[in-house]
Amino acid sequence: MVEKRDVVRQMTKEAWNAYAKYAWGANELKPLSKKPHQASVLGGVPLGATIIDGMDTLYIMGLHEEFKNARDFVAEKLNFDQVFLDQAVNLADRLLPAFNSTTGIPYSLINLHDGFTKQFSWSLDRCSILSECGTMHMEFTYLSELTGDAKYAKVVNTIRESVSQIPRPNGLFYNYLNPRTGSWCGQNAGLSALGDSFYEYLLKEWIRTDGADIQGRQLYDIGLQALFNNGVFKKSAADNLFLGSYHHGTVNSVMDHLACFAGGMLALGSSGPNDVWFDRGIRITNTCRLSYENTVTHLGPESFEFGKNIEAVPIRKAHKTHLLRPETVESYFYLWRFTKNPIYREWAWDVVQALISYTNTSTGYSGLIDVNRLQKNWDDVQQSFFIAETLKYLYLIFSEDTLLPLDRWVFNSEAHPFPVHNRVILGDTNWPKLHPLTKQPKPVMPPSQSSISSHRPPPLPQSV
Repeated sequence: MVEKRDVVRQMTKEAWNAYAKYAWGANELKPLSKKPHQASVLGGVPLGATIIDGMDTLYIMGLHEEFKNARDFVAEKLNFDQVFLDQAVNLADRLLPAFNSTTGIPYSLINLHDGFTKQFSWSLDRCSILSECGTMHMEFTYLSELTGDAKYAKVVNTIRESVSQIPRPNGLFYNYLNPRTGSWCGQNAGLSALGDSFYEYLLKEWIRTDGADIQGRQLYDIGLQALFNNGVFKKSAADNLFLGSYHHGTVNSVMDHLACFAGGMLALGSSGPNDVWFDRGIRITNTCRLSYENTVTHLGPESFEFGKNIEAVPIRKAHKTHLLRPETVESYFYLWRFTKNPIYREWAWDVVQALISYTNTSTGYSGLIDVNRLQKNWDDVQQSFFIAETLKYLYLIFSEDTLLPLDRWVFNSEAHPFPVHNRVILGDTNWPKLHPLTKQPKPVMPPSQSSISSHRPPPLPQSV
């Protein structure tokens, strides 16, 4: 496995060095054009997103020179003294105006210079998005613990309370929320782009706090069961389990690659291999693997459909892209850790080989326009999450479990590891910085989530 892990490490060096040569300080790289890629959700502002997003991957892989260059960029170009913690505080403080709604539900977009907020023009009734509302909880509560300032935890706990108190027709958490009225907008739900990480963070904040965030776990269980009860978990004609999207009482037969993370999440949140949710996680991951097998490049499409004589294949043009996404290999990672079934390493290696064969441009890695086409097929974007997530999970699959063990670390939605402990702060401002872990009774934890003996967050992992 060392040889395969080293191949992934070399891919990371190639992707990083190409970015450093042609787009340093920009958000992402256009590998074919050999220039920066700025058009993104970040608003075109050069924030060094690839640097910030990929730093921990460099550290984990032992790419120390590259890591030092990244750290120096943060220290010198972003002008922070304590570098990482100060960077986090500065960014969080600039984000806080987004929470200034009547309900505490944040607006989707904010100008970090002047604090002006607005919504996406395409969002339903200009409402906020469920996944965005939930996908700050780990970061903000952890920042409160590190700084001793409860204001960060307070804003995300307000979101949690607001969302939990909205009446849920059919038990569902809908994908859009009105930040002014605290009500749902429309009736759309699922584990794809607009809902996915809301559920993920409910579970992972419970894990991060070593079971102390009981509300998070309860809402996760309630939300998943509601999705199941309303038909979001569907069986195809060939008995493949997939995740559709709920819309006003009906569920479509299209699964997004983004939802492929759910296989790993369901296993992580289960009580073990005999849990029905563990089995569902395996089956969903098998379906995502099928979507890779069904393409000419053996790389997964952005979305894939099911129907009469159709099993996990992309039909529409927009569904045929491959953006170097991590979700499928993320599930391979969790299922490898939990089952030790060698098939997940075999599938991960297939992905590595396909990425090398079809996305390597020699000046970085590019997404594909069509997973069923071999020529003139690059989209000319090396996404920041390729280094931060896709390559990280592939590297970990071929590494020993002692590198970021899951009883000590939990990954956020962008694959950044957080230390696990057993206390969550919900308003108390009188706790010490890096407080000792309290001894509390533990609920049943997910597979491999055993007790932590240390009284401080675990040390940074050593590369192997």
